[in-house]
Amino acid sequence: MYVGTQIEPRDDSDYQVWAQLGVTHICVDPPGRPRYWSLDELSRRKEHVEGLGLSLDMVQLPISSGPIEAQDGSHILIAIDLEWEREIDALCRLIERLGTAGVPAAKYNLSVLGVPRTDPEPGRGGSRNKAFRWSRADPHAPLTRAGVISEEENWQRIDRFLAAVVPVATAAKVRLACHPHDPYTPPGWRGVTRVLGTVEGLKRFVLMHESPYHGLNFCQGTAAAMLDDPGREIFDVIRWFGERGKLFNVHFRNIRGRRLDFMETFPDEGDMDMARSLATYRDVDYRYMLMPDHVPRIAGRDPSGVAFAYCYGYIQGLIDALN
Repeated sequence: MYVGTQIEPRDDSDYQVWAQLGVTHICVDPPGRPRYWSLDELSRRKEHVEGLGLSLDMVQLPISSGPIEAQDGSHILIAIDLEWEREIDALCRLIERLGTAGVPAAKYNLSVLGVPRTDPEPGRGGSRNKAFRWSRADPHAPLTRAGVISEEENWQRIDRFLAAVVPVATAAKVRLACHPHDPYTPPGWRGVTRVLGTVEGLKRFVLMHESPYHGLNFCQGTAAAMLDDPGREIFDVIRWFGERGKLFNVHFRNIRGRRLDFMETFPDEGDMDMARSLATYRDVDYRYMLMPDHVPRIAGRDPSGVAFAYCYGYIQGLIDALN
């Protein structure tokens, strides 16, 4: 296990800062439109990153994690007929190019709702923390442009997607890491039943089209927000997926609260014991990146950079203590 990051660098100085902080494994995309990244572009980005003393461990497939209303063009979950064939062919060819370029993994999302949150809330020292309180959400919020997607139909669409990409990823030896639906929402909210928003749904997902290259971008904060008692239940969840070799990347973050009623926190102040969590990842032989995902909004001239640096150091400290 080692510290990683998925922050988009502003310029080469950000790469330099990560290297100086000891964060040498990263998920960073090449510039441009990802479905059209050529083999040369991927290889150049990998060489550039390695020339700065870093390792390009992962990229993001061009399937947006944002709400479908904010996306231009088609979406792999709602595309049909020739449009779907074009989208899926572009993804498969990209996965093949990743394998040829030596990029070992790609993360992605299968969501049309994005990452819903209610208003930010005050955290430690006056920070602003993301939250989701169902009591403050609109239970009658309108449908998305995807319309109604039932549980059965969602699974059918996911099955079609996996049937197309998993064999390609397996042949290319590229690990595909899917992010859970964040957060769990009641079935049918805004027309969508989020089947990857429960632990049981994620278990079903990783067992479909079984392959050692089909697994999860496991967001511990999102998984916690599926549970009634995250502080007690999360370790069994980590263990179930880890023992089956389905953890390909970990978003190592914490929450305070429970399903439908939580606030994101810094890793040291939430309801989950992150040191015990790390020991559980070790016990299941997890061997990839541990990275911050979301961080509270803090004061200062570089709020994001400072908050993430705090999390990098916290994760590295836990790793050192465990060893």
